[in-house]
Amino acid sequence: MGLLTGKTALVTGAARGIGKAIALKFAEEGANVAFTDLVIDENGQATEAEIAAKGVKAKGYASNAADFAQTEEVVKQIKEEFGSIDILVNNAGITKDGLMMRMTEAQWDAVIAVNLKSAFNFIHACTPIMMRQRGGSIINMASVVGVHGNAGQCNYAASKAGLIALAKSIGQEIGSRGIRANAIAPGFIDTAMTQALPDNVRQEWIQKIPLRRGGTVEDIANVATFLASDLSSYVTGQVIQVDGGMNM
Repeated sequence: MGLLTGKTALVTGAARGIGKAIALKFAEEGANVAFTDLVIDENGQATEAEIAAKGVKAKGYASNAADFAQTEEVVKQIKEEFGSIDILVNNAGITKDGLMMRMTEAQWDAVIAVNLKSAFNFIHACTPIMMRQRGGSIINMASVVGVHGNAGQCNYAASKAGLIALAKSIGQEIGSRGIRANAIAPGFIDTAMTQALPDNVRQEWIQKIPLRRGGTVEDIANVATFLASDLSSYVTGQVIQVDGGMNM
């Protein structure tokens, strides 16, 4: 029996990267996994197969997380096909970096829509299901820049700070129904994006981290599993920084 046996998890933006790692870890712990991405291409199909290979039900859904109507429809479909939604991970996200003086309205709007509005969309669609079940765990994927800010990322930082405040607010609203809401704030994580940075930039980052390494997607997935499971049954409204001590 895994920590999540018998539960259904919905992970947004999970065809690759951190979202995929979370989906795979949940499957290893026995959860059936539905995931979304903007398109379900070869990457998405491969992810679906990898999750299913863990011996659980798995399906990827093409859906624009920033679109309210699409979200309502895909959540309805997932509920019909999986029977329940016990865990929601709001992981969909993009970056469009730039200094405030040069940032366009389109850059601001796109990041807020994909990173923050998408979480509203999915929480709005999933909470009635969780309330009828009288239980559930909502996990917002924030960032350390949502706690501390970051020059050149005002749109991204604002969206991630919003995800933290959203989790805390939802935790207060529906805690009496047995639904918990928390946020994870990753620091410098080794992904395809960070691995593409020049070595000197990577080393500069790592020197700021007490554990002297970048985090792995598995580090994030492990914390997500804790928050999704009954191990954290008395934890809500919290933000856990998974950053190797970078911002302690």
